[in-house]
Amino acid sequence: MEKKIDLNGIIPPITTPFEKGDVAHGKLARNVARLSRSGIRGILVLGSNGEYPYLSEAEKRAAVKTVVQATTDDMVVLAGTGCESTPETIRLTRDCADLGVQAALVVTPCYYGGKMTPAALENHFVQVADHAPIPILLYNVPKFTGINIDLTTILKLSGHPNIVGIKDSSGNVAQIGEILANVDKEFQVLVGTAGALYASLSLGCPGGILALANVAPKACVQIQRLLSEGHRLPARDLQLKMLPVNRAVTGTYGIAGLKAAMDMVGYFGGKPRPPLMPLDETARQELKGILITAGLVSP
Repeated sequence: MEKKIDLNGIIPPITTPFEKGDVAHGKLARNVARLSRSGIRGILVLGSNGEYPYLSEAEKRAAVKTVVQATTDDMVVLAGTGCESTPETIRLTRDCADLGVQAALVVTPCYYGGKMTPAALENHFVQVADHAPIPILLYNVPKFTGINIDLTTILKLSGHPNIVGIKDSSGNVAQIGEILANVDKEFQVLVGTAGALYASLSLGCPGGILALANVAPKACVQIQRLLSEGHRLPARDLQLKMLPVNRAVTGTYGIAGLKAAMDMVGYFGGKPRPPLMPLDETARQELKGILITAGLVSP
């Protein structure tokens, strides 16, 4: 399979809304429809912010179906299909392809982390890519997995005809730069945290898959547009303005904070699925203050 998918742009890894413990498909579709009007390139469903470890297999497939139906034809739809075993990853990837997903984001297996050697990871990703009917992106997120894919392994995998890129959520700009400096130009290196967006785009990343884009998609799109037009100072200023928001909805408050922020800016966030806990009132007020300062909500 040739590398044909174009991921140049901003892609939010969307949250999964719940009501009374169940996936709220109507709210999910409305979130996607609104995000689709913000200038983003596409949607990632079943990413880390989608609480994918907490979804059943049936819920995953149903969420993918809803998202595919809610997006416009000019949008790309990616799905996180990584599972702990290689066969299950292949199975879910094929099912998502059948539902209309155009590329799969495959996270590193991590439960037996000590055995996830470079050889084991290479074999896993090659097997998935060999059997997947859609392009594959590597997902490097050591914050959650405790595993950081080494550069040598990335370079080997980048030569596979069905592995089209990587989402690097390490936040390590130097690491992203090393990847960019050593892979072919058609291998798409996407930044996975908005805190490193300006720097990574400046180094040559074609886009990003960013939690912040669930709350401030237009700002993320604007940062990339300004940089592409050579307006580096305004892009930098907007990046700096968004940094406290990104820190709040990723590091400080996590998914509960991301969902609360979505509620505050007019999307449906709702509560996370247990055992994750929603924000208490003190945290909500702190978060609202951050959003007010960033100009995302009114006082």
